[in-house]
Amino acid sequence: MADAKPVAILAMDMTARTGTIYPPEFAGEMKGREKRALGDAFGLSQFGVNLTVLKPGAWSSHRHWHAVEDEFIYVISGEITLVDDAGEHLLTPGMCAGFKAGVPNGHCLKNLSSQDATYLEVGTRSMVEKSNYPDIDMAGEKTEASGGKFVLTRKDGTPF
Repeated sequence: MADAKPVAILAMDMTARTGTIYPPEFAGEMKGREKRALGDAFGLSQFGVNLTVLKPGAWSSHRHWHAVEDEFIYVISGEITLVDDAGEHLLTPGMCAGFKAGVPNGHCLKNLSSQDATYLEVGTRSMVEKSNYPDIDMAGEKTEASGGKFVLTRKDGTPF
């Protein structure tokens, strides 16, 4: 079959995405972030699965929350600092955190340690979504017209 998907893969053999869709003024904190889209290898469409490595000093994202999509993370190795509306929380291997859609608790993960940190990220894949960034002048929106891809603008809707 031409479109046959593998039954199993070695996760670290997947090509890592190291870029970001953030505009340059907000992209620096993501330097040192590597994401491997594991769910894509199997053609998963209802939820995404990423194996993410944060090098020392790297962030997962800017603090944000989603209107429609749930998010879940599970720490595999290293130490990760979860920053949310309640402050900073140290996460170590075996710990997990979840972020329910529609709950306005801006969150992100930062590697403030001197070692790499690895976590598994699972989240809803919705064609229509809005992401909110409480600390910076940025908003994200996915629409059917954008093919379910985020388009980032300033909070007033003007493009970057």
